[in-house]
Amino acid sequence: MRKIKATLGYRLLVFLFLPFGLAVAQNKPQVGTESANAPFELKNGDRVVFLGNSLFENDFQYGYLELALTTRWPDRDVTYRNLGWTGDNVYGVARSTITNPPTGYDLLMEHITKAQPTLVFVAYGGIEAQDGEAGLPSFTEGLGKLLDKIDQLGAKAILLSPIPILAADSAQSLAKRNAMLEVYASAIEKMASARGKRYIDIFKPIQEISKQTPLTDNGIHLNETGYYQLAMILERSLGLGARTAPISISISKQTAETSGPAKLLGTGNTNENLRFTIDERSLPLPTPADAKGLPDQAQVLKLTGLKKGFYTLTADNEELVTASAKQWEEGVAIRQGSNFEQVRELRQMILKKNELFFFQYRPLNTTYILGFRSYEQGRHVKGLEEQSILIKWLEGQIAVARKPKSSVYQLSFLK
Repeated sequence: MRKIKATLGYRLLVFLFLPFGLAVAQNKPQVGTESANAPFELKNGDRVVFLGNSLFENDFQYGYLELALTTRWPDRDVTYRNLGWTGDNVYGVARSTITNPPTGYDLLMEHITKAQPTLVFVAYGGIEAQDGEAGLPSFTEGLGKLLDKIDQLGAKAILLSPIPILAADSAQSLAKRNAMLEVYASAIEKMASARGKRYIDIFKPIQEISKQTPLTDNGIHLNETGYYQLAMILERSLGLGARTAPISISISKQTAETSGPAKLLGTGNTNENLRFTIDERSLPLPTPADAKGLPDQAQVLKLTGLKKGFYTLTADNEELVTASAKQWEEGVAIRQGSNFEQVRELRQMILKKNELFFFQYRPLNTTYILGFRSYEQGRHVKGLEEQSILIKWLEGQIAVARKPKSSVYQLSFLK
């Protein structure tokens, strides 16, 4: 059984609140199409589904993809469902159970339909590429049918390439497997173009970043740093700008001037008395502890005009960082504070919500609860349905926790 870190103390509260074919595709009219260059945004009421193989299922342990999108639009109610399934292909083969029917494909269609998506991130091809070029026609036909289904539901689709293999038993094997993955990625890109859908190449960026830091534990499945980087790749590919803008504050003997998303408080801001707020429109995306040597999205604060010495920056009287006047002039990254604590708690809520959903839509002992032996444990179906109450409650808590709070920053000279 999967283990998910759940450090929040709301388990008890949950129960207290209980009452409350490509060629064919090119010639047919498409639903849910949009220009690849159209601005991307999520709106109130959107239902986002992550559909694919282990690339999506394994983020179940980290929550970075949902966290990134949730914090981008903190004022909008968007529902997220992760339908990734390890080993799955466009025909839902991994979803097969010992009961037949339903087939794995039937279950795939059922899962998509029940999620009622308005937007689906589709990530297939990694498993199918093992069949080589001989499997390409079957893959493109299956992907086309899958996109037809998403169109019928009135949802948009964003197609992702497979990720590369980063380690193998030999350099020759590695090159051969990645070459085939690129063939499948090209087929996905062509289908996206033919249907007017967005396509995101994650193959090359992941391959490039992996030269600087380990992104997997086994050369195949992304680790925590890998998912953090994947979230950033998706943000950039969707045209979402940096989460923060640099802040510069110039201090003179009598006053101070600022540029960037900062607002000075009061008058007489000098070396001895500098107070300001930051227009924090979204929470930060916390960097994994083992992500070393890679750029992050930390807020950078530059202060010029300080007299020599050391200065401590606090936020709501909590010490954040101490640096010299020279370091402040060059720019200091802010990587802690109440907003970082808030986003960590938000992430734990997302993980817990996704854990509840995971075991609701694919419970242990499925055959005995939902399958042909349901006469033995079918009574537990009601319990699965009641999970929706807990999931809904957690989504309400997420809605509150995703909104950044304003802090008062103060710079103090260490005498």
